[in-house]
Amino acid sequence: MGLKKRNKVSAEFSMSSLTDIIFLLLIFFMLTSTLVSQNALNLKLPSSSSKTVAPQSIAVSIQKNGRYYLNGTRTSYANLKTAIRNKARSEPNASITILSELGTPIEYVVQVMDIANQLKISAILATEPVK
Repeated sequence: MGLKKRNKVSAEFSMSSLTDIIFLLLIFFMLTSTLVSQNALNLKLPSSSSKTVAPQSIAVSIQKNGRYYLNGTRTSYANLKTAIRNKARSEPNASITILSELGTPIEYVVQVMDIANQLKISAILATEPVK
């Protein structure tokens, strides 16, 4: 009687598909890690070489020490929002031009931009021309 030997199932593991999956996961994490935003702000203040002139209806000047001027008149930060609101009511298409002194902390500029955002007024950051 001719008995055939049974084919035994091999218990080997193929690593080729596992290495493909690991390689794809590595690429995925490398790409998504570059999209994560940083917690710190790395801001560069704008400079401009263009000669575009925006219509100036409300001018807010900010000095280094935190003094605010609304159209040349000194005002405190507490009164700035109400003063801008009153000026914006008298002009239909009002816009705020922010003039900040060189070296002014960016938080003062952001505070004025926040006021403009709350009042839904466009804000323009004035720059000096590049010489």
